[in-house]
Amino acid sequence: MSLKDKHAIVGAATTRFGKVPGVSALAFTVEAAQLALADAGLAKDSVDAVLCKYPPSGFQGLWAHKVSEALGIQPKIAATIDQAGATNIGLVQYAMMAIEAGLIEIAVCCYGDNPLSGPPGTYSKPRGPEGAYGMFGAPSGYAMIAQRHMEEFGTTSEQLGHVAVSTRAWASKNPNAHKRDPMTIADHQASRYVAEPLHLLDCCLVSDGGAAVVVTSVERAKDLNKPPVYIMGIGQHHIAWDLPQRPTLTTSGAKISGEMAFNMAGVGPQDVDVCELYDCFTVVPMITLEDYGFCEKGEGGAFVENGTTGPGGSIPMNTSGGLLSESGMAGMQLIVEAVRQLRGEGGERQVDDPEIALVSGQGGIMHSHATMILRN
Repeated sequence: MSLKDKHAIVGAATTRFGKVPGVSALAFTVEAAQLALADAGLAKDSVDAVLCKYPPSGFQGLWAHKVSEALGIQPKIAATIDQAGATNIGLVQYAMMAIEAGLIEIAVCCYGDNPLSGPPGTYSKPRGPEGAYGMFGAPSGYAMIAQRHMEEFGTTSEQLGHVAVSTRAWASKNPNAHKRDPMTIADHQASRYVAEPLHLLDCCLVSDGGAAVVVTSVERAKDLNKPPVYIMGIGQHHIAWDLPQRPTLTTSGAKISGEMAFNMAGVGPQDVDVCELYDCFTVVPMITLEDYGFCEKGEGGAFVENGTTGPGGSIPMNTSGGLLSESGMAGMQLIVEAVRQLRGEGGERQVDDPEIALVSGQGGIMHSHATMILRN
């Protein structure tokens, strides 16, 4: 049984991004959910599922239940899922399955956090035995992955820099982006190392903010004001092994996750008009492009050179600025941007007549991956 085109995103919204003092993770999550419901033209009483990602600044039990209470609703399903950066696509998949099973009609999938102005969060100090060797937090792990890609395929730091420069060029067209100031390859190369070979500008932002989408069946979507964005395909794959134990560091869960989503959708990379790819570090979308089949393994560095993914490029990628420039929050904003592009709501950054959008999410140190393909 295929889920292709049986469910749709009917509401999508983001809050302010950047440093926003005085707003809690709960307040951001609730605001995002309310804005997405307003975008869909739905009242809160129509929601029968509230699905959330944990805020990394402070893991809390029954988080979705707290969000539901703050929204003023008692849903049939309330669930908090943790797949790190792959979670938000996972929330949509959970919503689809619950709708398909006849358990619910409308789900709001939401995420918000305040790691910039609030508590330091998950990576505030080293944890576990690896911390004794200086390997803690995300940068050190992704630095190993980037170094291995360089060793195996000759990838250069300048090629990583093209990813950062491309996303900043898109962010300059987004009035809500956390960082909009111009960036050049020289700027990238001059930024300090965080964990060699990753420079500061290879690393995603730390941002306050929230984002949410509303998911329902295509039948229910017909009753709403805005045209639905159809979910053509979806997939997940979780490597899960700790980094030092993996047989390879240069292939991610995107390979199998992408195959699942493309097979369900009945399309291939050549059919995609716009990509919103998880970019916690510049090496991640490069590997993702390879694993999805936009280029051969090891050719990601050459592929992103010369403006391929920037404004006017052949593969528009991360058109709102991604995690590197729009907001460092963990991925829901990428889904929202895909919806906006397919609706023609991108403003100055709008891609010409896109029909199919590809979204990815990746979590941990390349532990988890999720893929979603949308169409208008």
